[in-house]
Amino acid sequence: QVQLVESGGGLVQAGGSLRLSCAASARTSSFYNMAWFRQAPGKEREFVARIRRTGNTQDYADSVKGRFTISKDNAKNTLYLQMNSLKFEDAAIYYCAAADGPGEPDYWGQGTQVTVSS
Repeated sequence: QVQLVESGGGLVQAGGSLRLSCAASARTSSFYNMAWFRQAPGKEREFVARIRRTGNTQDYADSVKGRFTISKDNAKNTLYLQMNSLKFEDAAIYYCAAADGPGEPDYWGQGTQVTVSS
């Protein structure tokens, strides 16, 4: 069973930056795509960013476009999310996900909390 373990969450001031990491127990190069989702209190989980197997294609939610960057290091089997210019509305639990094919993710991490303060 594939395991995904997120880290890097924490408390940051509005306008600040954080980098999330997701360590995979399988080769990140084997997944069709990998992605980040987030869920804020009282809200449904939402898509944040996705990166394809080759790493050449990334997709972003409109709310984070231009501020967040998804990347991966296949040598380290690790997915990243660089988050800049953080806003209050970015506060959420961030989840790493991986898919073996097109469609919904097959594997999920446990999540890492991101809190944005004034």
